[in-house]
Amino acid sequence: MLSRVAENIYWIGRYLERAENTARLINVNSNLMLDLPKGIALGWEPMIRILGCEQAFAEKHDETTERRVVNFLISDEGYPGSILSTLGLARENARTIRDILPREAWEELNAFHQEVVETKQNSYARQGRHNYLIRIIRGMQQLTGLLAGTMNHDTAYHFLNMGRKLERADMTTRIINVKSENPIAEDATDLAPYQDTLWMSMLESLGAYQMYRQSMQVRINRIDVLTFLFRRTEFPRSFTFCIENIAYNLSCLPNNTEPLTIIRHIERVVQEASMAEMDNGVLHAFIDQLQICLGYLHGSITETYFPSLSEEAA
Repeated sequence: MLSRVAENIYWIGRYLERAENTARLINVNSNLMLDLPKGIALGWEPMIRILGCEQAFAEKHDETTERRVVNFLISDEGYPGSILSTLGLARENARTIRDILPREAWEELNAFHQEVVETKQNSYARQGRHNYLIRIIRGMQQLTGLLAGTMNHDTAYHFLNMGRKLERADMTTRIINVKSENPIAEDATDLAPYQDTLWMSMLESLGAYQMYRQSMQVRINRIDVLTFLFRRTEFPRSFTFCIENIAYNLSCLPNNTEPLTIIRHIERVVQEASMAEMDNGVLHAFIDQLQICLGYLHGSITETYFPSLSEEAA
């Protein structure tokens, strides 16, 4: 397989997953603002920091209001990380390799991209935004299932799945990181019931609430939620599940020594972390460490399998 084709497929996986998880991230912040008591709110500025787009946002806006942040993250086609931009990039990559992808998948992606562009005005107000974002989440899941059910699970699929799972691992940590911006002090006993609300909303945003209850069989609490989302090997959105899946896909490819070495390091970091000691500051630092490791992993995959990209960057 040509490295450029492999790169396009890898980024299709990343872009589709990024669109879905950005939608999840916006929803979890919106839900938390509605669920928390009056006078306590996360605000929208943390969203910009969590996604690492402070400079891009500041170049266009001087205030982090709800409308400006939401429109920037959903429909600003001048920002490459917005939902509409990432869907457009996925569509363009798919268009250039239509002979590799199943025809049904290309037609579905093309039609879905057109739909979300034409209905983007539904995201402007709170009332329509939730349904618009849910449509994006379900549309991405439908497309993911279509690819899994109609595409040969060969080299191309390994790159697609590897890109998707790496993006999912990164974005799952970012969604968890919303909790590290917790506006409720840990010692505020009168607001203790709202601590559970925060963690329940976090699980629901990842489609994890029911699976958490089935697997952990305990009431929602900080330590068990973090353990489930970081270490549970059976849940497809947990960090460890994603990392192990990347390792499997790499094991099916040649020249995998360096990226697999990085994965083993990431696995050790997660397993050695003490979830019982994860206060807000420690959690934030832990997530920063994981995201740096994922950056190294992406760099290793790029240098190993997409050398043309490395040469152009140099």
